[in-house]
Amino acid sequence: MRLTTKGRFAVTAMIDLGLRQGSGPVTLAAISQRQQISLSYLEQLFGKLRRNGLVESTRGPGGGYSLARNPQGITIAEIITSVDEPIDATHCGGKENCMGEGGERCMTHDLWAALNVRMVEFLDAVTLQKLIDDQLGKGLELEDKPTLKRAIFTMPGAKSTRTNAPNSVFALGNARSET
Repeated sequence: MRLTTKGRFAVTAMIDLGLRQGSGPVTLAAISQRQQISLSYLEQLFGKLRRNGLVESTRGPGGGYSLARNPQGITIAEIITSVDEPIDATHCGGKENCMGEGGERCMTHDLWAALNVRMVEFLDAVTLQKLIDDQLGKGLELEDKPTLKRAIFTMPGAKSTRTNAPNSVFALGNARSET
């Protein structure tokens, strides 16, 4: 089986997203930084994951991605195939055009086709929730999501002064006409 970076990165990013699901949408920039995956590559992967119903996006400030379904119902096989990653160990890509010298299918085609079935069965039996639980079981500590709070600071001992000055151009014009 040839599992390329596309499939591995998609699974890794989905685990990262699942781990942080409870604290609201997760930005791709944050996943990129934590997992050392190119942001533009993640954008491509998450576009495919979104089109296949595995994630949903939230726009605007505080936006990002969240899981579209319960992680218990998302399999690793589903993640891999959602990003167009074939799970195939055959030389012919399952097309059975791997002809030997005599024009017949290659002698090992059935072996690799059977391996494909086992790989899909295995990856279909592993849920995203299991991988999330495995990470938490290893003692992975999640950082607190930074909260952006705006505070108003006053200088200690400073007293507010009240003026009777106009607070707009119109009020200034009205004040001048009254005098």
